[in-house]
Amino acid sequence: MAGFDRRRRAGIDDDLTFVGRGWVSGQLYDVGLYPAAVPSDDGRIWGEVYETTEPARVLDGLDAIEGYDPADADRSLYQRQSVAVTLDDDAVTTAWIYFYNAPLGHAERIPSGDYLQHLRR
Repeated sequence: MAGFDRRRRAGIDDDLTFVGRGWVSGQLYDVGLYPAAVPSDDGRIWGEVYETTEPARVLDGLDAIEGYDPADADRSLYQRQSVAVTLDDDAVTTAWIYFYNAPLGHAERIPSGDYLQHLRR
């Protein structure tokens, strides 16, 4: 998301075009240094939607950031999945999301589903 430096460091910022904010079904947790999204019908996770003309390059960069190895998905920190995203204007599109693939332990749930809002509090 905007406000974080990881996309720039991965060299993919110039390959992304902002579409808008949106949400997916799920729950969001604070696991310390980063958030953990988990699929669930009970809640919304808010984020940003981007388009790209370089999907292979962008996904390779994002996979590296998120600790996802398509060749070993079960042992990856996150798993990339295609999900329905509802945009601010209620349009629905499909996008990739990284769901957390490790134990949550005693992680705090973020009720708003908005990590930036959570960090500001």
